[in-house]
Amino acid sequence: MRESNRNRRDETLKRATRELTHMELRVIEKTDEELRIEIAGEDHTFMNVLKGALLETEGVAAATYDVNPEQSGGQTDPILSVKTEAGVDPLDAVAEGARSIQAMTDSFRDAFTAA
Repeated sequence: MRESNRNRRDETLKRATRELTHMELRVIEKTDEELRIEIAGEDHTFMNVLKGALLETEGVAAATYDVNPEQSGGQTDPILSVKTEAGVDPLDAVAEGARSIQAMTDSFRDAFTAA
């Protein structure tokens, strides 16, 4: 019985990993130190994790997102806004934040699988 639970758990983790590796992103605006990017299909759960990772990323001055369709012309997908310090490309900062999230999820998956 325990082996069956472990197999189900492993399959659930594999399915979740496959789903998370395909995201639809659209750059709305980019300058040397600012970025606005739409992230299709995401909600507060993921966006809060991403925002938190970005705020902990060196060189990020501000990170926020908006999902309010009434105030954004009917937009329902979240728009991430990132402002970086001079000399830090905001796309590089988002990539670093994504790597940080990946490291956290890898660590969680390893601990979960070992349980």
